[in-house]
Amino acid sequence: MSSRTSAEPPASVGEWLAAAHRITALTGAGISTDSGIPDFRGPNGLWTRDPEAARLFTLDSYVGDPDVRRRAWRNRRDHTAWTARPNPGHLALVDLERAGRLHAIVTQNIDGLHQRAGSDPTRVIEVHGTIFEVECLSCADRTSMREALDRVRSGEDDPACLVCGGILKSATISFGQSLDQATLRRAVSAVAESDLLLTLGTSLQVFPVAGMVDVALGVGALVVIVNAEPTPYDRVAHAVLREPISVVLPELVSVVLGRA
Repeated sequence: MSSRTSAEPPASVGEWLAAAHRITALTGAGISTDSGIPDFRGPNGLWTRDPEAARLFTLDSYVGDPDVRRRAWRNRRDHTAWTARPNPGHLALVDLERAGRLHAIVTQNIDGLHQRAGSDPTRVIEVHGTIFEVECLSCADRTSMREALDRVRSGEDDPACLVCGGILKSATISFGQSLDQATLRRAVSAVAESDLLLTLGTSLQVFPVAGMVDVALGVGALVVIVNAEPTPYDRVAHAVLREPISVVLPELVSVVLGRA
C-alpha cells in the first residue's frame, strides 16, 4: 500500500471524505494545540519541556507520592481547559457531522472541546476520560471537578474523598490504569463500522487506541493521518498530511460541504 505525504493535494483527500458514508475521527492532543492546550510529545509539548511532568500522569507515582498529587492538583486548578475555546479543527468536525458523514469521534483528549464546539455528545467517545469529573480510587465515588477545585482553592492541597477518605483523581486514564472496557469496545465498534478513519493530532504511539488504525485497515477502510510529526502508521496510511489541523481540516470538509 502506498503512503502519501503532505504533497497530496488536500482536495483529493477531501474527495475521499465526500465519498465516504461513515467517517470516524480519532483525535489526539494535536487538535487542541490551537486552542492553547499543549500537547505532550511535540517540540513544545508538556513532557518535552518538563520530563518530570509525566509522573503526574502515572498512576503509581500519583498514588504513592503526596507531592505528586499536590502538584497534580495545582496543575488541574490552572489547566488551560477551563478557558480554552474550540478552534476551526473542532468546528470542522461539527460541519462534517451536520453533513451526515461523521459516524463518531474517538478522542484521547480530556478537554471537552468537541462537545463545546457543538459535536453531538453521544457521538464523542472519550477513551481517556474527562477532566471535568473526579473519581475516588477507593470507592469509585464521582463528583464534579469544580467541587474538588473549590476545595483546593480553599486551602486543601490534596483533597480526599468525602465518602471514604480515599485518594481523589481526575476521571482520566493515567499510565498504568486500565481503560474502561465498555468505552473501548464502543470505540472499536465505531471504527469497525466506518469506511474512513481520520486521525487528527495523535502520535499513534499509545495502545490500545493506536490499534484503531489496525481495526480500520482490517475492515478495508481508508486511513488518513493528519499530524505534525511522523507516526508509526504513516507507511500504511492512504494519505499523510502535515499541515496544521485547524487549517487543513476545514479545507477538507469544505469539499464535503460542496458535494453535500
